[in-house]
Amino acid sequence: MTREPLTEERPLRASGDSLPGIFSRPYAAATLTFATVMFLTGFAALAVVPTLPTAAEDLHGVALFPLVAGCFVAASLLGGVLGGHWADRSGARRPLALGMILSVVTLLVSASSVSIWQLVIGRFVDGLAAGMVAVSVTTAIGQSYPEYLRPRMLAMMSASWIVPSLIGPPIAGIVAEAWSWRAVFYGLAALTALPAIALVAVLRRAPAQASTDGVALPDALPPAEQRASRPPLLIAAMLSLGAALGQYGVSGWDTRHLLFVFAGVALLVVFAPRLLPAGTWRSARGLPTAVLLRGLTSGTYFTVEALVPLMLITERRVAAVTVGVAFTASAVLWAGASWVQGKLLQDVARHRLVTVGALIMAVSVAFAVVGSFAGVSPFLAMAAMPLAAIGMGVLDPCVTVLSLSHSSPDRLGHTTSAMQTNMNLGQVVVLAFATAVLNAGLAAGASRLGGYAIAFSLLLVPTLLVAVLAVRARKD
Repeated sequence: MTREPLTEERPLRASGDSLPGIFSRPYAAATLTFATVMFLTGFAALAVVPTLPTAAEDLHGVALFPLVAGCFVAASLLGGVLGGHWADRSGARRPLALGMILSVVTLLVSASSVSIWQLVIGRFVDGLAAGMVAVSVTTAIGQSYPEYLRPRMLAMMSASWIVPSLIGPPIAGIVAEAWSWRAVFYGLAALTALPAIALVAVLRRAPAQASTDGVALPDALPPAEQRASRPPLLIAAMLSLGAALGQYGVSGWDTRHLLFVFAGVALLVVFAPRLLPAGTWRSARGLPTAVLLRGLTSGTYFTVEALVPLMLITERRVAAVTVGVAFTASAVLWAGASWVQGKLLQDVARHRLVTVGALIMAVSVAFAVVGSFAGVSPFLAMAAMPLAAIGMGVLDPCVTVLSLSHSSPDRLGHTTSAMQTNMNLGQVVVLAFATAVLNAGLAAGASRLGGYAIAFSLLLVPTLLVAVLAVRARKD
């Protein structure tokens, strides 16, 4: 079985002929399927999250809401490892299809919850599904498209979130108010079932051989003896448990919660290096640095997206609807920046664009810091969200392309799994650290706005590190 090398662009077929695009005949079915999957995945993600507080209150489980929110990220760690290794062994189509089916099942489980613990189980399974889908889609792009088309496909994946970001939260709010939060989950299950069925139908065929004209087709796999070994399930489970304990631990600051934090950190320190490329945390050249960059940037953006709205609503008294506009603008600008890097800046070295995106994020963090001061307009802090999204739109697809370029065909799933793992670790660790600093500042007597300013200031460290280290991820 042969396929086009990952680091080699497909040559022109003949003089004057152009290269096929993502909607050309060999790629059209896969492109439309992946776009549909990401559209409804984004719609479900953006619509479900705003309804979770209402669901927790209705189920008399407000005290366990941090676990409801945190178990999704923790489970996605395990789902990413499972999906990545499965994709290496048998192609991305099967874990992708199973992930979509599980997404439907978990929405039904959550919708029918009779207790807060059933909702926790539903969110955990949803995290497994989301991790499998995210890794499998990225792996499928690497297996299905030549290198010159990957930035465009990744940009389309980001663009597929534009409409969900515009209509998802408002529709979910209307449905929850007019009927119930359960109707949101049931409705999303019905909508998600359609692309799940379509995906199974499109990817049902056997793994394709490379076509005679050199265009790589979906699921072209290496020989069986070259495929990855079975995933380290115990390690992945311990890492997922560590993330869950950490998420739960930071929800309170008594002795019991601190013990959970220490246990979670211990598990992460022991098991995380076993699922990441050797040298990730010391920024070894190539793939380890690319994976490190994914964790630092995702953690910073996730923290900005979590703490800035919290500060604006609770301390600066900005209307929730106004903050929602910032969320919508962020999604649109992320997709727009991603399109620009994939279409207009495709000839610029990927590592240089990572540096540019990181510097934009550093400016956004500075906006958040200054916007925390009482005498400054809160809209300056609000601007940090869409500005950070622009930085992520520029650099995130580039980090993915760099990671794939350092990976052999039989290790694509492992690479995307490592990226997903470190992305989730970054989100857990950076947010937990910023929250700890915020609470420590308050305990030391700082004002609440002063505590936020200190926490935001620390986010300059990972963004500037990314700007400096990006060159170590370049493809020589």
